[in-house]
Amino acid sequence: MNGQKTANELPACPVETTLTLIGNKWKVLILRDLMQGTKRFGELKRSVGGVSQKVLTAQLRDMEESGLINRKVYAEVPPRVEYSLTELGQSLKPILDAMRNWGEGYKASVN
Repeated sequence: MNGQKTANELPACPVETTLTLIGNKWKVLILRDLMQGTKRFGELKRSVGGVSQKVLTAQLRDMEESGLINRKVYAEVPPRVEYSLTELGQSLKPILDAMRNWGEGYKASVN
């Protein structure tokens, strides 16, 4: 967690802090998929859909530096890398659940 920011480096507003950590489409979708358990890079790329390998790699690195996900590399040929949520990442579950519930309600209201 070398890249984790100190409290002084984060925005004063807690909402802005949360958005700084998970405030883009790809990060939220990665979190959604990792809530179900450990995934390999290829599995994430398929399940997130529409994301380039370069962008997915950058988002995963950023989330690892923020302390939201773990990256485990196995010394195999070809190399195997698995991603999972840290305890901090797991603590975002209520936020993602609320987003899902709101989205379901919105979709029902426009149909």
